[in-house]
Amino acid sequence: MHWRLKGLIQKALGVMPGGDALHYRLQRRFGGLQNFRRELAIKVEDWTIMVAHLRDAGIPIAGTRFFEIGTGWYPTFPFALYLAGAGRVTTYDLTRHLQEDLVRAAVVELGDFLEVIATTSGSDLVDVRARHARLVAGLHDGVDLAIASDGVIQYAAPADATRTALADGEVDVVFSNSVLEHVPPDAIAAMHRESLRILSPGGVMFHSVNCGDHYAYVDPKGHHLNYLRYSDKEWALWNNAFLYQNRMRAHEFVEGAAALGYEIVLDTSTTRANRLQQQAEMPVHPQFAHVPPEKLCITTVDFIARKGDMIRTEIQ
Repeated sequence: MHWRLKGLIQKALGVMPGGDALHYRLQRRFGGLQNFRRELAIKVEDWTIMVAHLRDAGIPIAGTRFFEIGTGWYPTFPFALYLAGAGRVTTYDLTRHLQEDLVRAAVVELGDFLEVIATTSGSDLVDVRARHARLVAGLHDGVDLAIASDGVIQYAAPADATRTALADGEVDVVFSNSVLEHVPPDAIAAMHRESLRILSPGGVMFHSVNCGDHYAYVDPKGHHLNYLRYSDKEWALWNNAFLYQNRMRAHEFVEGAAALGYEIVLDTSTTRANRLQQQAEMPVHPQFAHVPPEKLCITTVDFIARKGDMIRTEIQ
C-alpha cells in the first residue's frame, strides 16, 4: 500500500463516528494485528532487551515498582513484569485502547514464553508458571487486571502521564516502548518532569524509541527517513489520530532528559551506513539543516536516564 493512501484512510477514520472500532477491525484483518502471535513475540523480545538493559544498570525486576507510559491494545510488558515478580506495574494510556479479546489472547500466548521470561529476569520458573496460571484463570473468569494479577497491574485510561495520580517517589522505573515518537514534544518534556517527581531516589527512566517514518512498514518503496522531506506544515497533512509522528531525532529524546538533570547511563543511538546513504540520496527539508547527517539519520534509540543526587535533594 502506498503510504499516502494509508495516511488518508487513517485521517478519515480519525474524524468519523465509529472510526476507532473500524480502525481496530482493519488492523486485525489487514494490518499489524493480522499475525498476532508474531506481534506478541516481537514485544516479548523487546521486553527481554529492556530487562537486560535494566539489569546492566543495576535494576532488578523482582519487587521493583514500574510505571508504563502507553499501554496499547494489550499489555505485554506489564504481563511479563508481573510474571517475573515485579512489585507493582502501573500502566497509563491517554486514550483507552485496551481490547479484551487481545488481552485474553496475549495471556494465553505468553504461556509459550514462560521459560524466556524466567531466564531473562532471573525468576524461578515454578513461580512464573504459578503466576501465569492465576492470571489465565482470573481473566477467564472475567475479573479485572488488578485482581487477576494479584493486585500488581494497575491500568488507568484515560490517564495523563504528564500529571499522574502517583505520589512523590512512588515508582522505581518509568518506561515506554515505541511510544515517545508518537507524543508531541512539549508533552515529552512534561512526562520527563513528572517522572522526576514520581521516581524514587536513584530511579530510572527507560525508553525505547522508534524514530523512523512508520509509513515505511506499509510501503516497500519508502524508507524510514522519507518523512524528513517535508516541512512541519506539509507533514501535518499525514499525521492523524492513529499515527501521529513527531519526527524528533534520537538525540533530542536523550538530550531533553539530560537537560532536566537526569544522568544518562545508556544511549544506544548508532549511525548506520545504510541510513546515511538513504539520507544522502534524498532531499531533506531545510528545517532539519541544523542537524548533522550522522545524527539526523538515526532511527532508533534505547536510553536509560537516572534521577541524580542533585535532583533528589531538590525534589525532596
